[in-house]
Amino acid sequence: MNEPLTLSVADEELALLTDLYQLTMIQAYWKEGIHDTPATFSLFFRQLPPSRRFILACGQQHAAAKLSQLHFNDAAIEKLASTGRFDDDFLNWLANWRFSGDIWTVPEGTPLFPHQPLLEVDAPIAEAQLLESLIMNLVQLETVLATKAARIVWAAGNRPVVDFGMRRVHGIDAAVRGVRAYKTAGLNGTSNVLGGLRHDLPLSGTMAHSYVLAHDDEPSAFRAFARHYPNTTLLVDTYDTLEGVRHVIDMLRDLPDLSVGAVRLDSGDLGQLAGKARALLDDAGFTDIKIIASSGLDEHGIAELVAQEAPIDAFGVGTQMGVSADAPVIDLSYKLVEYAGQPRAKHAPGKISLPTRKQIYRRQDAAGRYIGDTIAQRDDTHIPGEALLSPVVQNGVIIPDTMAQAHQARARVADALPRFPASVTALEQGESDYPVELSDTLKHLSSTV
Repeated sequence: MNEPLTLSVADEELALLTDLYQLTMIQAYWKEGIHDTPATFSLFFRQLPPSRRFILACGQQHAAAKLSQLHFNDAAIEKLASTGRFDDDFLNWLANWRFSGDIWTVPEGTPLFPHQPLLEVDAPIAEAQLLESLIMNLVQLETVLATKAARIVWAAGNRPVVDFGMRRVHGIDAAVRGVRAYKTAGLNGTSNVLGGLRHDLPLSGTMAHSYVLAHDDEPSAFRAFARHYPNTTLLVDTYDTLEGVRHVIDMLRDLPDLSVGAVRLDSGDLGQLAGKARALLDDAGFTDIKIIASSGLDEHGIAELVAQEAPIDAFGVGTQMGVSADAPVIDLSYKLVEYAGQPRAKHAPGKISLPTRKQIYRRQDAAGRYIGDTIAQRDDTHIPGEALLSPVVQNGVIIPDTMAQAHQARARVADALPRFPASVTALEQGESDYPVELSDTLKHLSSTV
């Protein structure tokens, strides 16, 4: 019999979306009678990718909510039993398991730096262990994409940015969840219908070159499309970009009942073509028609066009953002930092972890500018600054009104990034001078554990 073709993971299958060693370790904990021992695991990264000066935490609260509802249904237990790797008594325990711990997170849309936790899980060790693979997968994607998108929005300044990248992203899950990350980062729209509708990001789109090629000539294609969609955007580079702009002008002169909101440039020297297109439109009296530019853009290409003062009103960004081409991964780690009330730390060269439950304090000056962070023990007192980590799941239950909505995360990003030193938001490779330090207590503990 052929295997069924499925395109997504159903919620009832999520418990099986883990690595085998998580389940074998949990069974070992259970056999040893230590599965209920209190533990804390911390999700963090040790270093930034070379092209990043911060990461934008995204998806961690969404993941916390999803994982608090995780369970193994009858079908999942049957599939695990079929592997022959697990004892029946353990599977019976697993069938009745529900998450009972606490999850602390920073708010969605929080800029972070190395060794700062995106979240921490306080739970019996078997429960916290089970979350590792899935929680890293869920948080990795949205954090990577939100960080890339935030840089692109920053580069564009006050010019809108639209997502055009669905066709080349790594799978349909990334395409849909990516839109949530883009909304958090500050994008203004998306061509992705499902993603836009699900995450309430305005839909935006033009036409493809195939529409023009399906007509006898470019002018007839423009006339037909403009009749269907008043005030539309027309793609003008199928044959010759500037000739395409002239065809738009001729159409509007000959058929004043038609309207065009924008022309889109998708090839060639975008800065030069935008200048010439703007001159043609202005000289013809169509000063209100906007110019949208796309074609392989990333934050560096956009920054260059902005620096040139190219007359571009909005940017469409696709593949470079959709796969975060220059930094497709953040090396997240999920490590045991406390067990049975005692701090734990990894000391392997290049892979150290900070012990114990933690808190991040972010300081600002009188003008509201961020001036430095302190990573401290969670119960450290008298540390100056705003505490960033707070509980969102307690005793296995989501705490009401603690989960940031995407529009709230978006507002947080827009507020936070301008408050950092310029070295943090700079687009070129290099390190920022933003200070992140350990509290005296945590520093001492790290040297003794």
